[in-house]
Formats: sequence, structure tokens, C-alpha cells
Amino acid sequence: MHSKRSITIERIFKNGFINFGRNIWLAIAAIAMMATTLTILLFAVVSSATFDHTISGLTSHIDVSIYLKDSVTDDQRSQLVSQLYKIDNVQSVAYTSKDQALKSYEAANATNSDLLAAISETDNPLPASLTIKPKNPDDLQSIRNFIAKPTVLGLQSDPSNDSGDRRTAIDNITRATHFFQEAGIVGIILFLIISMLIIFNTIRMAIFNRRDELVIMRLLGASTAFIRGPFVVETMAYGTVAAAVSLLICWGIFKVASHTLQASTLGLLDIKYADQFFSSHLVQILTLQLLVGILIGAVSSLIATRRYLKFHR
Repeated sequence: MHSKRSITIERIFKNGFINFGRNIWLAIAAIAMMATTLTILLFAVVSSATFDHTISGLTSHIDVSIYLKDSVTDDQRSQLVSQLYKIDNVQSVAYTSKDQALKSYEAANATNSDLLAAISETDNPLPASLTIKPKNPDDLQSIRNFIAKPTVLGLQSDPSNDSGDRRTAIDNITRATHFFQEAGIVGIILFLIISMLIIFNTIRMAIFNRRDELVIMRLLGASTAFIRGPFVVETMAYGTVAAAVSLLICWGIFKVASHTLQASTLGLLDIKYADQFFSSHLVQILTLQLLVGILIGAVSSLIATRRYLKFHR
């Protein structure tokens, strides 16, 4: 019994590969469309990882600064820091004294003699400050609410750096991050559906072209699994070849962009990082491509054969 099953499975795979070679032009068309879809999917995955890296780099510099009045005592400052650490979204709080602020200002404007001369003519006008580093830059509202308390406002010499244009920029980055994440998910789902429809129609055409042959096989006693099996194997082969082709295409695109064109960035897409991500995750990407390609082919062919091969067990 075990030997018979092994022979059946072997014949199913053999017939599947024979069908692959027999329908070579149909196979090429299907592989081309699958490779296009998988290339888009792979590019979307790498682009998403690269975009997340870029956004992480931007958001890692997001902080909120409270500028303190000169009259604020050490005890008041310590109490304020303690209260800040009680906020769940606060990761760290760094204190910058007036002298440290002045030294930083002078270092940043070392080449501007006019600004250095102007600030040297007066007492240090720069305030001491507390720089708050959030755990989640996308959710600053709890920190904003605390800063807006009357008791905290009374300690501030100027509005926090989270107000005005900077606050708008932070909110824009947050919205952009969410938009691209959601758009990426929708895009991947859309292309998966398109790819499955393509394979579905390819198998439907193959079934129609071989309908008489399949009926004869059924009359001779072939089981439903034996008849459907080669179609599944054939489309799994489509997926395997398409995955390899898409991998080569993406590899070529990233190599050309990062070396021949000497490109480092394309808007928010860091080409250099994308190439590094692709190379360092090559095994995982190859495995994912093969699994997705094989899964698309297998599921599509199973649906198509169930729909157009009206056999009863």
C-alpha cells in the first residue's frame, strides 16, 4: 500500500513537470506575471523595512524640551523630573544648565562671529532646560498634557519646543508613518489577489485545452487527486521559477542603484540601506519568495481544479 502511494505521488510530480514543459509558452506567460507580482511584493517588503529604518532615524531625534526660568530652584527641578518619570511614555529626562546651553550655542555657531559677538555683550540669556525623550514618539499627548498644567507652565520661561512648527512636523511624520504602513499592507494584499487570479485563469485554460484527455483518464479509473495533482505541481513549479526570477530582478535593481548610479537615497528610500537589508536577509527573503510563490500557485490551482474539474469522489 505504501509502495503504491509512493508510485502515485511520483507520477503526479512527473506529470506535473511534463505539463510544465508541454505548456511552455503558457508557463512562460504565467511565470512572467507571477515574477512581476513577486518582484513588486519583494520590493514592497524591502521598501517597507527601509522606510521604517528611515522613520526610526527621524523619530529617534524627536524629543520635548522644557525651558526653565532662572528662578527655578534645584528642589523644584528635581521634583519636576520625578513627576515626568511617572509618565508612562517618558524614557529619559536630561538636564541642561545655563552654562551648558551657552557652550553648546557657541560651539554650534563657532563660524558666525556676529552671533558670538552679540551674545558675549550680554549676560547669558539662554535658559536651563529639561529634554524629555519619549518611549513612543507617535504618542506625545500624555507629555503635552503634563507640560500644559498651570503649575508646570509657571516654571517655564518659554513655550516648549513641542509647540508651533515642530509639533506640526512631528505630527506629520506620525501620520506619514501610519499611511505608508497601511498602504503597504493594502498593496501587498491587492497584488496577491491579482497573482492568484492570473494563475487561476492559466489553470482554467489548461483544463479546457486538455478536457478530453482528463475525461479519458477519469474513465480509465484515475482518482480525483491523481488528476488534480499535476496541475498543483505545475503551478508550484511556476511559483518556484518566478520566485528565483524576481529575486534576481530585485538584486539587480538594488546593485545598479547603489553602485552604478552611485545613489544613496531616493526621497525617504535609503538605497544603500535597502541594498544592505536585501543582502543581509537574502536567505530569509529567498525562503519567503519561494513559500509565497509556491503557495500562490498551489492555492490558485486547487481552487481552479475544484471549480472546473467537476469530478465526484
